[in-house]
Amino acid sequence: MAITATQNDGVSLSADEISYDLVETDVDIITSGRRRIPAHSGVLASASPVLINIIEKPRKSHGGRGSSKRVVKILGVPCDAVSVFVRFLYSPSLTEKEMENYGIHLLALSHVYMVPQLKQRCTKGVGERVTAENVVDVLQLARLCDAPDLILKCMRLIHSKFKTVEQTEGWKFLQEHDPLLELDILQFIDEAESRKKRRRRHRREQNLYMKLSEAMECIEHICTDGCTWVGPSSNLDNNKSTSQVKTGPCGAFSTCYGLQLLIRHFTVCKKRVDGKGCLRCKRMIQLLRLHSSICDQSESCRVPLCRQFKSRGEKDNKMVEEMKWKVLVRRVASAKAMSSLSQSKKKKIEVLFKEEAEDFIRIRKKLF
Repeated sequence: MAITATQNDGVSLSADEISYDLVETDVDIITSGRRRIPAHSGVLASASPVLINIIEKPRKSHGGRGSSKRVVKILGVPCDAVSVFVRFLYSPSLTEKEMENYGIHLLALSHVYMVPQLKQRCTKGVGERVTAENVVDVLQLARLCDAPDLILKCMRLIHSKFKTVEQTEGWKFLQEHDPLLELDILQFIDEAESRKKRRRRHRREQNLYMKLSEAMECIEHICTDGCTWVGPSSNLDNNKSTSQVKTGPCGAFSTCYGLQLLIRHFTVCKKRVDGKGCLRCKRMIQLLRLHSSICDQSESCRVPLCRQFKSRGEKDNKMVEEMKWKVLVRRVASAKAMSSLSQSKKKKIEVLFKEEAEDFIRIRKKLF
């Protein structure tokens, strides 16, 4: 459908196979440039509840003279924007060029005349075209038009390019005439930075818990399998007898190697024996205690001091330290469970790929 307003107040309305030229128009829309756009009251009323009230409002009598058409004034926006708005009421479609030229005006019109479909499109279209130079103006309009998605997008853009936005005329005008909005923006930036810091701290904590979980597995591995400096492997060499084991590096070699050095130091440290204390020995004792808190097989566990820490923990009455310790144990145990789930899933995928590769090789051998 197309709408064309001419200088002699003529208009051509058509949509698909329906020609609105066949139906007499009964409403004149007057724009800021005193252009008249003829329209049909039924179409306007079905698209906008605000236009219904305007059309049904009783008209003032002018002595029986003048046109019988009702008049709707849409002022304050360019005439072409009003033409695009009216055309959208007839047929809901917008081109990229129209959105680029009149998106802000159409957003205001869609809010004032309560056209939700147009408002949704304009919110998305204007949000895609917002820049650091016009973001303050778009934000003010979005607040007036109650467009929360567009407000959030503008706030995030201001946060990410605040140095550039500060230099714009829009920001300087905002500082002089709307200090409350400036305060809201600064509070949003402060909260965003706080959330970013919390996320970073959370990631660091999760990495720490994963490393502690890996350390617990390595302690069990060292004390049960007797891991050497390069670590044993359970993979059997098919070219040798089943009694011979093929050796290779440990799966978590860096963690395992560091723990072996710590254990060797723990066994020979003279400060620990003399009771003077040693930072590395204290760290080893904390790891052993953490293992004891997580271990569910203390009777058969071969990790040193596991049973002793179990019995000692039951008699500990330091509530504050115990609560912190329980939180640490719970989070490390959770990280260990997640790690085991991811490893099992990875192994299943590797087995599946291996089976598919073997099937492919078998089929290829048969074909060639």
